[in-house]
This record gives sequence, structure tokens and C-alpha cells, in this order.
Amino acid sequence: MCVPSKVLTNADLEKMVDTTDEWIRTRTGIQERRIAEPGTTTSDLATEAGREALGQAGLKPQDLDLLIVATTTPDMLFPSASCLVQQRLGAANAVCFDLSAACSGSVFAMVTAQQYLATGRYRNALVIGAEVLSGFIDWTDRSTCILFGDGAGACVMAPVERGGILATDMRTDGSAAELLYMAGGGSKHPPSHESVDQRLHFLRMNGAEVFKMAVRRMAESVKRVMADAGLTPEQVNCFIPHQANHRIIESVAKFADVPMEKVFENLQRYGNTSAASNLMALYEAVKAGRINTGDRVVMVAFGAGMTWGSIALEW
Repeated sequence: MCVPSKVLTNADLEKMVDTTDEWIRTRTGIQERRIAEPGTTTSDLATEAGREALGQAGLKPQDLDLLIVATTTPDMLFPSASCLVQQRLGAANAVCFDLSAACSGSVFAMVTAQQYLATGRYRNALVIGAEVLSGFIDWTDRSTCILFGDGAGACVMAPVERGGILATDMRTDGSAAELLYMAGGGSKHPPSHESVDQRLHFLRMNGAEVFKMAVRRMAESVKRVMADAGLTPEQVNCFIPHQANHRIIESVAKFADVPMEKVFENLQRYGNTSAASNLMALYEAVKAGRINTGDRVVMVAFGAGMTWGSIALEW
């Protein structure tokens, strides 16, 4: 994984908007988040996370057949962030594309890579979730600016003889698209003086409705993927939910019958890093010894679209 060095604490936010450290911590669980310095791009963070993942896997960049970058904040509309990462890594043999599923990006990208690997067409895939959300946050909007941070997580995927991905679940409900969106910058509202004046290039969210939908849909997805994998909650060693809000995580765990002692959280240090969230948490869970060979892991995510999904795997 890779995160910017700059730390933005709740105390810092108290000086920027009408909020308090106590209010943020009790309602979200977030204490600080990482913020990219001006000029730092999504491909910068993605490249560093990808390079570390390749090193851990013992692969050279030219060994890669497939490179997927999940992001909602690419360096530019085109070319894709994945092409920029490919160039910087030297992964000249890899087919590259970006995947846009907002906070579900890491899960969706892993499931997508699995399908290509399962056909035998590709041998090694690098999946990266990366975001520089800070440039799209309205820092005068206390309902959203307290939530998000920047970062990247990455994993190498390849066919295995034992374990691996046991089951997956992906779902979408476009009828709820207006709950979380950024209106400006696309074909509907191309960049203009008017779009900037109307503040259309900032993230907007109906927090209360997103909260309710996220809890329900993620809990349902976790139950489905455990059933498909033939796992009971007792057999799951580590549960890695999208790191958006501690109260959401608690509610999902409760409704999915997963004990909180099996839940891994790092949102207190990074906030919501969207597509990077699940892979950053997976990385830190492994580093912390919370996941070991043979352990059963369930990952779940929920994001704009609305999109949500789960993966059950044996490490």
C-alpha cells in the first residue's frame, strides 16, 4: 500500500469547519486521514503500491499479463490511470484498464481479474485500488470533508493450487445513483466557468440514506458469499469491510452475525479511501498477523452507483 505523508487530524478540521474531534470520532470512528500534497496523482500512489505488491509476490513487472486500477479519481479522463502505472512500472506485457465502481472498486476489480485468470488466458494480474479524493472534496462541507482520505492498495493475483477465492458476490442498483455523486466533469456538465461557480466538481452525498442502504446491502452480500463458500460466521477468521464508518461496520457485522473481534478496522487512521479501502485494510491485516495461511477471509464493500459486493477467500 501507499499513503501520502501528510496527516489531517480531527483537530485540524476543527479549525476549518464547524465540527469537533469528539463529534467526528463518535459518529464515524475516524481520527485522522492522509492527504496528498498538490501535484501528487492517483497514478503516483498506485505505482508505489503496485511496485511493493510485485516485490512481495516475487514478480518482475514484465511478468504481468493484466493490470487493473480501480479508481474514481484518475489523473485525467484519458488515458487511463492503469496505462500511466504500466508505463512507470515497466509492465509492457500487461493489458491495462481502469475500473469505476467507487468504494466497491477493489472488490469489483479482484472479481474481474479472477474471471480472466480462470479462463487461463492470463497468468498474473496486478489489481490496484487508488484514490486522491482530497481534490474533489468540498472543504467547507462538514458532512463530507471529515470522511475521506487518499491512498492506494494493491495485490497480485494468480491461479493457486489450494484455497484462493472461494466465492464472490457483486450487485448494483442504479436507481439510487443520486445518493452519492459528483455532477461536474463529465459529458453532462463539462468543465466550464459555470460548473466551477456552481461547485459541481465536488462530491455530494445523502449520508443518512447511504448509511441505511450500505448496512442492509453489505450484510446481505456477506451472508450470500459465506453461504456460497460453505462458511459459517464461526469459520471466518478475519472480516474486512469497506472502511467508511465505524457505526456502519458495527451494524453490518451485527446483521451478518460476525463477531466484532473478527473485524479488522484501520479507518481511524485513514478515513474512507474509496476504491483503495479494502486492499489497504487487507494489507495491514496481513502485516499485523491477523491473517495467516489457511485463514478464511471475507471482504465486503459498498459504493456510489450504488455498487456493492463481497469476496470469500482462503489465504
